[in-house]
Order: sequence, then C-alpha cells, then structure tokens
Amino acid sequence: MFRLLSSAALPDGESYTFWGPGVSQGHSNAILRIEGVRNAVQYTIPIDSAITAARSGTRPKLETREKHVRECFVVTHPGADRAQIEHEIKGMPNYFKDYETIVNFIGHDEFIGNHSAMPHGGFVIHSGRTGENVHVAELSLKLDSNPEFTGSIMTAYARAAFHMAGDGIYGAKTVFDVPPIYLSPVDRLTLIKELL
Repeated sequence: MFRLLSSAALPDGESYTFWGPGVSQGHSNAILRIEGVRNAVQYTIPIDSAITAARSGTRPKLETREKHVRECFVVTHPGADRAQIEHEIKGMPNYFKDYETIVNFIGHDEFIGNHSAMPHGGFVIHSGRTGENVHVAELSLKLDSNPEFTGSIMTAYARAAFHMAGDGIYGAKTVFDVPPIYLSPVDRLTLIKELL
C-alpha cells in the first residue's frame, strides 16, 4: 500500500523494500523440510549499506544479494549430516541460493531460549524527483510478533469487508480496492475531525 501511495505521489521514482530484521516463517519452514532438521528459524537481515544507499535519493540499482543476509539457526536430529544440511540450505532456489546465507547449528535448549519469538519488521523506501528536487518517503515497521501484527491487519480488512457489504460493495477485491475509511474501527466523522 505504501509503495502504491508513494509511487502515485512521486511517479518519477524508485521503491525499495527491506525485510527485517526478523523471522521469515516461509524460509524457516523450508529449512524444516530438509532431512535431519529438528527445528529451525531463519532471520532476514537488511544490509545497512543498501538501506543507506536507498535513503540517499540517488536511486541505486541493488541486486538481491546486496539487500539482505539470511541467517539460519538449526537444530538437528542426532547423527544428522550437518554439512549436507548446510549445503541444501545454501543451494535452495527461491529461498537462499541468491543470498549470502549464514548457517548456525545450535542445541535445542538454546533454540527454545533464544529463538522462539516471532519478531519482524522492515522498511519501504521510495525516492523520487519533482523537477530538480529529490524526495524520500519511508515506512518503517518494528514488530515484536509478526503473526499478531498480521492478525491485526486481517481483522482490519475483515472489518472493511463488513462495512463494504453494508454499503453494497461486493466481489473480489485486493487491498488496493478497499478505501482506507473502511479499515478503521473509528467512525467516519471522527476520523475526518481528528485526522484530516
């Protein structure tokens, strides 16, 4: 949504998305499918120099490998081939192959004590020009619990679907098709008075 709004305001521009630092549930689950893995978590970590470059307003061309590091913490079953597991992780297409990937093997107790939470976050940075002037817009998220935040977003869109149905708006919609006024639990007049 932020990419849409910022590119609408600054069409002569470029958007950059940086995930993390935080847990990627999909990447963690991909590791869990490897034979010999008992438990695993993968943290996506944005590379500071890439964020700095995106914030500079110069619109750099950043390759996938230049934007994020993927760090994995893996608990194996007894007797598992750790070298093979690391090889499979680092070579996994669509997940790790195009990134610098760090694999750490740890014990179960360390995993439970230090890697059971589900934090996440990220940045969307859009830089663009109007004439000779450069503008940078940024959205930042820092989440203690990615699943809880995602649940809150889903609740807002369920609320919107209810309000839209009440106004006779039906059919398949994307998040771009939902007016922001429908997302809030606050009534329209209060929103206009307090936020507009």
